[in-house]
Amino acid sequence: MIDLKNWIKMDVTSQIKNNLISRIESSKDLDFLKALQTLFDTSEQELYQLSSEQKEAISKGRKQIKSGGSSSHEAVISEMKEWLLKK
Repeated sequence: MIDLKNWIKMDVTSQIKNNLISRIESSKDLDFLKALQTLFDTSEQELYQLSSEQKEAISKGRKQIKSGGSSSHEAVISEMKEWLLKK
């Protein structure tokens, strides 16, 4: 049995692709085409290349957040203001 939701999604995706292909083929605007190329290139690669140290730091931070080891925005701002006043 065909899943109607997936079929509609595929149909919309197909329509969008065909529309884009048509617009790209008829475009004479080099700047527009270069911008599209940049979008495609960027979407096909990782936006940020992280080092193993950065990935570890992110993982550590996420674990701290899950275990309740984080401060509210207001608390951090207050702490920074106090620190700046001491300078």
